[in-house]
Amino acid sequence: MNSSEEIAVSGMSAGRSAMRMGPAELVQAAAMARRFYLEGKSKIQIAEEFGVSRFKVARVLETALERDLVRIEIRVPAELDAERSDALRARYGLRHAVVVESPAEAEETPDPENLGEVAADLLGELVNEGDVLGLAWGRSTIHMAAALDRLPPCTVVQLTGVYDAGTSERGSVEAVRRAAQVSGGDAHPIYAPMLLPDAATAAALRNQTGIARAYEYFDKVTVACVSIGSWEPGISTVHDMLSDEERAHYASLGVAAEMAAHLFDAEGRRVGRDLGERCITVKADQLRRVPEVVAIAGGQRKASAIDAVLRSGLVTSLVTDTSAADYLMTAGPTPRPALSRADPDGV
Repeated sequence: MNSSEEIAVSGMSAGRSAMRMGPAELVQAAAMARRFYLEGKSKIQIAEEFGVSRFKVARVLETALERDLVRIEIRVPAELDAERSDALRARYGLRHAVVVESPAEAEETPDPENLGEVAADLLGELVNEGDVLGLAWGRSTIHMAAALDRLPPCTVVQLTGVYDAGTSERGSVEAVRRAAQVSGGDAHPIYAPMLLPDAATAAALRNQTGIARAYEYFDKVTVACVSIGSWEPGISTVHDMLSDEERAHYASLGVAAEMAAHLFDAEGRRVGRDLGERCITVKADQLRRVPEVVAIAGGQRKASAIDAVLRSGLVTSLVTDTSAADYLMTAGPTPRPALSRADPDGV
């Protein structure tokens, strides 16, 4: 994950233009460049060492770059696209955006597994000792948890129920346990379905001891990890759990994306809020107050859904792939900066 910079400092082999400098100038410039670029010394420290002004040091370093005495190469791992990442971060006003090369053999596959691996590295950077890490259900967050190999001591809490209580051991619950195991912190899983038949059943479950204990941590979450789904079969957990009549109803409201059982239209406005009353999930307002919300989602089939959720202002950072990033860079008007955390609904 970490980018690196390689500075190649050459002397007499610098090139024809650099040879216009005398040998003493070349040697001094190369020495100053080594001090500055490789040893990390300041211009003032270099000036004191060589008995010149810091302004001369600045001129020598500038000349060294102009005349190819110093070559600076910025390299990141091959799977990361630094240019797209920076452009995407700027367009949506995100704190972090990491774009991974899309697998050539799986262009139509949403959320390639390598997104989870990169997200695991990102969480290793973002989570600090004593933080409360929240994980919402999603295939990408499950892949991320499986790839975790480092986390500072922190509390891990599950932010949503599971897609199917019968598969909880292989899903969200296991992801929370895995993250807690890596960090050495406490785990607060939720042994309950994400979607219940009615609001009364959901309310009753929220009051159960284990679930209520997890809910107590929702307002303490400092870093959250979420997935994004588009409103189509196999790409949205909520879509697949609803009846045909319910799907048609929410589709009529313009739903384009879902995240943690919250529905969004193409402009990032929340729709179908009544669904939340039937769900075991963190509230949107609680997510909005979380300092760092990392979304993991990619693939062409999810690109428009990612755009919708980013426009909601709930997400501060994104891990995605090149196929989704290319769509996002030209998707509609420039969105409001996500870091303003403004609610598009004005509520």
